[in-house]
Amino acid sequence: MDDLDSDEQISAAFFHLVGVNEDMLVSLAEHHTADDARSFYVLYDGSATLDHPGVPQYIALYLQREHQRGTFTFERATLPLPSMAQSWLNHRGCPPESLALDPDRGSTPADEATRALEQRLMRDGDHYAFGWSYTRDDPDDGVTLVVLRALDQRAPSSFRVVVEEVDIEAGTHTLREGGFETAEEALQWCDDRLSGVSKALPPVRPTPSLSRRAPMPTPAPSRPSGRSR
Repeated sequence: MDDLDSDEQISAAFFHLVGVNEDMLVSLAEHHTADDARSFYVLYDGSATLDHPGVPQYIALYLQREHQRGTFTFERATLPLPSMAQSWLNHRGCPPESLALDPDRGSTPADEATRALEQRLMRDGDHYAFGWSYTRDDPDDGVTLVVLRALDQRAPSSFRVVVEEVDIEAGTHTLREGGFETAEEALQWCDDRLSGVSKALPPVRPTPSLSRRAPMPTPAPSRPSGRSR
C-alpha cells in the first residue's frame, strides 16, 4: 500500500477504518492474487476491547489495487465470528480453500460439530442477514452471541442464534446453533444467556421433505359450514 494512493475521501476512510488501528490488528488469514491486484484479510481487532461492550472483534478487509494508476479501493466489514468474515470475503471472490485460519492464532474448534457449523456459515453465509451480536471477552465466560435471519421466508426457524463459547485454558471454542420463530424470542434467549440463565438452545426445525407425497384432498361438502377457503 505504501506506493499507492487514492482520492482524498477513500484515503481518509481507509485511515479512519483500518490504518489508525494498524498496530492492533492481527492477521488470522489472508490471500493475495498472483498479480497482487487483490488481497483478502481476516483480521482480529484488538482495539475492539477498548470500544463499547459487546462490539464485534473481527474485520473482513478486501483490497483492490490499480498498479498502473497507482490507486486502490477497499471494502471492510466488522463481524462477530471469523467464519462470517471468511464467508464475506469468499462472496467477494476469494477461493474458500485459500483463506484457512492460522491454527497458531486464536482458539481452535473443540469438536466436529463446531467444524461443521463453521463450514456451513462460510458456505451459506449469504443465505442469512446479520441482525445483532454481542461479544463478551470475560476469561471466565468468553462467549459470542449472533442473531441471524434467513433471507428465504420459507426457511424453517426463520431466526437463528449462533453461540460461540471459548475455553481460554484449553485454547478451544465450541459453536452451536438454535432456531427461533421470531426475533423477539431469539433476542430474549440471548439476554437470558448474558444474564446467567442457563437454557438449552431450541433445535432448528427441519426442512419439510419434498419427497413425501402430499395427502389427497378430501371432497368438498355440498353445504360447507363455517369460514370458506
